[in-house]
Amino acid sequence: MRIKQAFLLLICASLWSCMENKGTKMLYLAHTLPQTHPVHKGILEFKKALEKKSNGALEMKIFPDGQLGSEREVLELLQIGSVAATKVSAATLSNFVPEYHVLGIPYLFKDKDHQFEVLEGEIGKSILEKGSKFWLRGLCYYDAGSRSFYTSNKAIRTPDDLRGLKIRVMNNQMAINMVNALGGSATPMAYGELYTAIQQGVVDGAENNPPSFVSSNHYEVSKYYTLDQHSSVPDVLLIGTKFWDKLSDQEKKWVQESADESSQAQKQFWKESVDQSMAIAKKAGVEIIIPEKSLFQEKSKPVLEAFLKAHPEMSELINNIIRE
Repeated sequence: MRIKQAFLLLICASLWSCMENKGTKMLYLAHTLPQTHPVHKGILEFKKALEKKSNGALEMKIFPDGQLGSEREVLELLQIGSVAATKVSAATLSNFVPEYHVLGIPYLFKDKDHQFEVLEGEIGKSILEKGSKFWLRGLCYYDAGSRSFYTSNKAIRTPDDLRGLKIRVMNNQMAINMVNALGGSATPMAYGELYTAIQQGVVDGAENNPPSFVSSNHYEVSKYYTLDQHSSVPDVLLIGTKFWDKLSDQEKKWVQESADESSQAQKQFWKESVDQSMAIAKKAGVEIIIPEKSLFQEKSKPVLEAFLKAHPEMSELINNIIRE
């Protein structure tokens, strides 16, 4: 991967030199998602708007599919200025900016409207700006959906149905605490191993958003999908401050406006992807369960309490989000 990255960065450097000679600036954006993903479609809108607003003074070259490495590796490229922008999960950014941890608290947001009122308002903007001291300036948020439980042989209709079930989670303490609080047995595992693990009964199920549930083919080995929507961690569109600081005020305005416009378009792409994914799952015979979410919300409260105990400095931020 390092050799591959070095080769691609040499190409970037060569292209940068050519663009400079043309009197334009090239923004290199790398991410790990496939080109069919609604986030990639949002990024294409970012490129389209930026090049139109700047009348070609700013151009964008996109490297999708993990061509320049993992989320963590691309973040490092932003920090040293080799790549201008990327898209990563807010969960990944929590390793740099603690406030991003808050966005993963179960049932923090009342619904989708509440989530984006917070993210697109002063609270969300203040969190985006906090990454600047780590050379990672947030531009906007992208919808990454809500995570829900899916299982192979037992339907989850109430939290009690999780008792004794092994549920695969990301290697993230909040996700582990949430599943355990609901009565399940949280089982961290690499995503690439999950299909076989469900198929062979190593785990009883997992949790993810509808597009991921379908694109991973996990719907083939899972009979039930329970839309409890316990967490809604957004994606974040980032620009490295080493690139940002070289832009004029007008160029910064073009970049920010284009990012904001792409965020609105991406939300529609995401909704369409969810609708398509749910249709595929239903056609395959997956039972879609709409549970009483308040039962899950009540039983997951210890996760918030534990977080506040460990991070009392976050209480004001959390209260402001809840009151929004």
